[in-house]
Amino acid sequence: MSGTFTKAMARNIFYGGTVFFFLLFLALTFDTTNALPKTDNRQNITPAVAAGKHIWETRNCIGCHTLLGEGAYYAPELGNVYVRRGPEFIKAWIVSQPTGAPGRRQMPNFHLSDEEIDQLIAFLKYTSEIGNQNWPPNIEG
Repeated sequence: MSGTFTKAMARNIFYGGTVFFFLLFLALTFDTTNALPKTDNRQNITPAVAAGKHIWETRNCIGCHTLLGEGAYYAPELGNVYVRRGPEFIKAWIVSQPTGAPGRRQMPNFHLSDEEIDQLIAFLKYTSEIGNQNWPPNIEG
């Protein structure tokens, strides 16, 4: 191999790299399109789940909590709270807020009805069933 770097060598590296990364892009795209249908659970969306999502959005829960890694990091991740704590705990937690414990962050009381709380719990149950490739990385979010 010569000690100089010619234009032909640079051109060959450029074209070779371009072809390699284009083929890599196609392979990863194919893999993703084959994997996504296995994680789809849109058929599990019920009217209660849709209403719970509406409550989640109108009360700006994502302003404090994260859901599957998206949102603020002020309060705990709720993508797996249904699995971690269960529906009874979630309901009791929402009803008992704010706790008044000194030195702790306080969740506001949104004065949700029992039906609204059940809808929010249905939404959290739905999010816990999403195929999320093991997110969050630990059980406590």
